[in-house]
Amino acid sequence: MKIPETPPSVRELLQRDGALARIDAILDVQHQNPAGKYLHWDKLRRMQMPAGRSHEDAWLAMKLQRSGSAKQVPLYDKEGRFFHYCVPDTVAKLHHEIDIGAGGTIGMPDQITNPQTRDQYVVRSLMEEAITSSQLEGAVTTRKVAKDMLRSGRAPKTRSERMILNNFATMRRIVAVRDKPLTRDLVFEIHRIVTDGTLDDPSGAGRFRRADEDITVQDQYGEVFHIPPNAKELEDRMKAMCAFANGDTPAQFVHPVIRAISLHFWLAYDHPFIDGNGRTARALFYWSMLRHRYWLFEFISISEILVKAPAKYARAFLYTETDGNDLTYFIIHQMEVIRRAVDGLHAYIKNKSEELHQTESLLRHSASLSHRQEALLSHALRHPDTRYTIEGHRLSQNVAYDTARTDLLELNKLGFLEMKKAGKALVFFSPRNLAERISTQGKN
Repeated sequence: MKIPETPPSVRELLQRDGALARIDAILDVQHQNPAGKYLHWDKLRRMQMPAGRSHEDAWLAMKLQRSGSAKQVPLYDKEGRFFHYCVPDTVAKLHHEIDIGAGGTIGMPDQITNPQTRDQYVVRSLMEEAITSSQLEGAVTTRKVAKDMLRSGRAPKTRSERMILNNFATMRRIVAVRDKPLTRDLVFEIHRIVTDGTLDDPSGAGRFRRADEDITVQDQYGEVFHIPPNAKELEDRMKAMCAFANGDTPAQFVHPVIRAISLHFWLAYDHPFIDGNGRTARALFYWSMLRHRYWLFEFISISEILVKAPAKYARAFLYTETDGNDLTYFIIHQMEVIRRAVDGLHAYIKNKSEELHQTESLLRHSASLSHRQEALLSHALRHPDTRYTIEGHRLSQNVAYDTARTDLLELNKLGFLEMKKAGKALVFFSPRNLAERISTQGKN
């Protein structure tokens, strides 16, 4: 990927002959900016300007307007200059959409609010994030193979599978520690889980990179995009990052979503480890979102979106660094990713709800099932962890023991219920693919 062109310096533009005399005209510059996008110089310089106006005038106007509303974060670059961000209408709108879509409970479907079914959606999200976050860092395997490994519990066979298993364990750990403050030790623990068994130098897990370890961010062709800060600074930088993550700094209000996204950027910028920085950064983002009660993030995978356009992800970092540490580019990119991930979850749940209704419709029109069996299977579809007994079915349906026994044995014979012995009693439970089995039977 080509590194974006560094914008002209605002100071130099202001020092040009006649710039101050034309400042009012410059601030009135109207340039083509579709949908109020937050443009980087690399894009602006390619646009056609109105007659009599230059790209430099348009850029100077934008930078002056942005500087008046910029807010600082306590992350500084290698030259000691702080990062900052703005809250244009684009960001405010995305704030609102994320707050409603990922933080509230109104309109949430039963599959997520029901404790008996929510776990399958949590596990789906954990799997997706584990797989795609690893793929962003070079893991090579198919979703099917990876999911089969995670579901079966088999040991990983390759480094890629190990990365995925580690990410899965990391996401589970993040959910467990979401109410704990972020500390150096917790970051190290997360990094150890992320990198377990995947580093060329195993001693690199859970410690800062050393000064003699030449760590850079580069593409597959060796072009360097980022040189992280000196290793001697990492202790102080980590301390500052944890204070920011825990809400101790800065003094002014920082929207929780911006704080989580900035934390993601912060760790990636400092690159404190010899490897696994990207996966650790995304894990800290999840920790921060869950800590601020964006509970839907138990069910959402951002890496599932990022892996489809990795160049845009990388460019968001580069735009920030090349334009005077303006985090707004990265914030907008990540907010748009979050919105797409939230929309994707809602679409997935809607699709699953429609499948459930279709399956229940097949049950109602099945000539081979009694109304009692239909009721039990309908319950099993919505409560997949339930265990059924002959006595329990007899009581709930108010039928004779032999009738209840026949109902359950027939469902077992049809493949709709699994059966095992628990002591002297028979216990029945639904298979994982119950809906698929019912749909297949209904088409025969």
